[in-house]
Amino acid sequence: MQLIRTADAAAAAARAADEIAAACREAARERGAALIAVSGGETPWRMLEQLLTRDLPWDRLRVAQVDERITPRGDPQRNLTRLEQILVAAGPLPRANLLAMPVDDADPIRAADDYQRLLESHGGRPLQLDLVHLGLGSDGHTASLVPGDPVLNIRDRDVAVTGAYQGLRRMTLTLPALGRARRRLWLVSGAAKAARLQQLLAGAADIPAVQVPRDATLVICDAAAATG
Repeated sequence: MQLIRTADAAAAAARAADEIAAACREAARERGAALIAVSGGETPWRMLEQLLTRDLPWDRLRVAQVDERITPRGDPQRNLTRLEQILVAAGPLPRANLLAMPVDDADPIRAADDYQRLLESHGGRPLQLDLVHLGLGSDGHTASLVPGDPVLNIRDRDVAVTGAYQGLRRMTLTLPALGRARRRLWLVSGAAKAARLQQLLAGAADIPAVQVPRDATLVICDAAAATG
């Protein structure tokens, strides 16, 4: 696990965009296409806005979701709403290349299986993402892998549905999918994340984030999150 500290959240987002762009260009060059998965949150939105200015093979890039709240389409709580605005409406990503989690399906368990098959059609079986972008919650969660949720124990599926968290169930990539990615990129900003970041780097705490493999992993943080 490698750590890069930047001055502020904007600089962290820009550096993360650089790393994603490099990974996408390498994947497209070596395998003909790139498949990445991104998480939600304010700093990641800045990161994706920065990504729009990078030289990328957009027609050969597929962007998947790390997790999604099970709410109606267009709900501002859904990550997809911002992803569509930034990457498709205001950006060069073809709409078909944004692989949305099918949380509108009446049967979310079946929908999770469908999403896994969709990702496997682009990333092989077993699924191997070229890069997965992760955030770090104040309770130590990442993706929608939250403390105490049974999804943390899943080892035979790459996509699953959680119990209720902050009032909503979510669809999420599981630990096996995160661990199988060629690269992992953590983006952490803000003083509220400082203690959890220390735990992630130490790798010793009993939090979901620490269960994600540490090899081929880059952590980018701002000065506030690096406090201590």
